[in-house]
Amino acid sequence: MLITIAILFACQLAGETISQALGLPVPGPVLGLLLLFAALVLRPRTVDVVAPVSRRLLAHLSLLFVPAGVGVMAQLDVLARDWFALGLTLVASTVIALLVGVGTFLAVQRLAGERE
Repeated sequence: MLITIAILFACQLAGETISQALGLPVPGPVLGLLLLFAALVLRPRTVDVVAPVSRRLLAHLSLLFVPAGVGVMAQLDVLARDWFALGLTLVASTVIALLVGVGTFLAVQRLAGERE
């Protein structure tokens, strides 16, 4: 378990270091996730090490939404003032995300169908 957490933190630290050193507009944890993905692709046995702890972390993912909820409550005046623009943005971004998800699924399905 400690090795897995060390792997996850090392990927995040490496991503943060790369992001800061190169001044990239991409957050460090996103780069760390890409590094972890690359490690999993290049060395598939890493999945067996990382999977159990990752499943446990994902099971408690809802705890990460508590700070976001507190942030919303702290900005109620902005929410009251700009509710229409925020609501419209929320709906539009949700629809766009769904369409991109469907497009990605269809593209992967086509690629998988060509292999068979």
